[in-house]
Amino acid sequence: MNFVQFLAILRARYKMALGVFAGIVLLALVLSLVWPKSYTASASVVIDSSKPDPLAAVLYAGGVNPSLIATQIDVIQSDRVAFKVVRNLKLNENPQIREQWQTATNGEGSIEQWLNALFQKNLDVKPSRESNVVTVSYKAADPKFAAVLANAFVQAYLETNIEMRVEPARLYSSFFDQRAKEARDVLEKAQSKLSDFQKEKGIIATDERLDVENARLGELSSQFVALQSLASDSVSRQAAARGAGSSSMQEVLNNPLIAGLKADQARLQAKLQELTSKLGDKNPQVIEARANLAELKSRIDSETAKVGSSLGISNSINQQRAGEIKAQLEAQRAKVLQMKAVRDDGAVLVRDVENAQRTYDQIMARLNQATLESLATQSNVSVLSQAVPPVDAASPKLVLNMIVAIFLGTLLALSVVVGMEMMDRRVRSAEDVAQAVALPIIGVLPSPNARRLFGRAAKANLMQQRLLGHMPGTGKAA
Repeated sequence: MNFVQFLAILRARYKMALGVFAGIVLLALVLSLVWPKSYTASASVVIDSSKPDPLAAVLYAGGVNPSLIATQIDVIQSDRVAFKVVRNLKLNENPQIREQWQTATNGEGSIEQWLNALFQKNLDVKPSRESNVVTVSYKAADPKFAAVLANAFVQAYLETNIEMRVEPARLYSSFFDQRAKEARDVLEKAQSKLSDFQKEKGIIATDERLDVENARLGELSSQFVALQSLASDSVSRQAAARGAGSSSMQEVLNNPLIAGLKADQARLQAKLQELTSKLGDKNPQVIEARANLAELKSRIDSETAKVGSSLGISNSINQQRAGEIKAQLEAQRAKVLQMKAVRDDGAVLVRDVENAQRTYDQIMARLNQATLESLATQSNVSVLSQAVPPVDAASPKLVLNMIVAIFLGTLLALSVVVGMEMMDRRVRSAEDVAQAVALPIIGVLPSPNARRLFGRAAKANLMQQRLLGHMPGTGKAA
């Protein structure tokens, strides 16, 4: 079928096409005028994810987060928000609404679930493409009711958003409050145990006493080392005093009495030699001088022996003092070790107290934060615009419906005409005859009503048509 044949079919069945087209357009017009009007009211909220939480001081993820926006849309469309709208507007207490519910469900189920199903049909939540703005729209027959429902959903969503942040914080607050009581009990027990231990051992929190005892231990150690050196020296001197070299000992040489006696001995020996050389060995003066010299030597030996005896006494004293200092040193060392052991035990208790205090402080910090969050009345969602009663109806849209009706009517009219022609195929032109019989056309006669339909111009056009046809597919005359 070419375009000429299509025009011939359309010209032959134009009445049917006009009828179908007019019917579709008229039906769309009637439905648009008769169909109940509905109004759509819209409110918008903005989800601010760029400012920090005023309580937790945490910065939300910057930019548009698709998962966050999708989650908030699901929250707006949730049953929890719908039930809150019902409670806030007290729709379940409205007699008319309850009557409609009774009629629609025969009293089965809850009125909240029934209203929620109606809300989901008329509620539309759409996010913005490149921002955090979410538009909440509600469609209803009454423009005021549509605006009230849109604003009610926004308000219920804001309250639900705050509740979703506050409720976990309240649970955390209760949990941390219980943990804080337990941590405080542990801290008090640890402090009491430390205090009892300090009273029992007689220690204080500082290490002053241990420092004093350590200083005393160091002093005793120094004294013991000095006495050991002194005792060793006294032992050596005592041994020297007992031997042949006692007269050359430092104590003997430094003794003034012995030094005086030795000076007298030297003078007496010189005098004896002088008398011996003058008077001879048998002279009474020489004999007396020898006797005096022997007596003086005896006194020197006696004094030297006394000095050696004093060294022995000094050695004994030094040994005794060294033994006493050693005993004191051992006792002091044992005391210091015992104090260190006590201090180590006390340090364990002190660490227990510090750990308990640290745990208690951390729990109290979390408790205070959770308590503040549980008292929060704001969230990161703000109302951008309130819904107002719309002036123009959202549906039906007469102009749009008529445009669609014209397009569909034209398409359907052409489809009906072509379908009827396919079911009842007729000859509409010379081309139809040539295609049907596959023979050349000899001539074409004008239609009897050509003048009536198309006037003189059409008749003249028909008279000018060729009398001899051409073979199909050739340019030669038959």
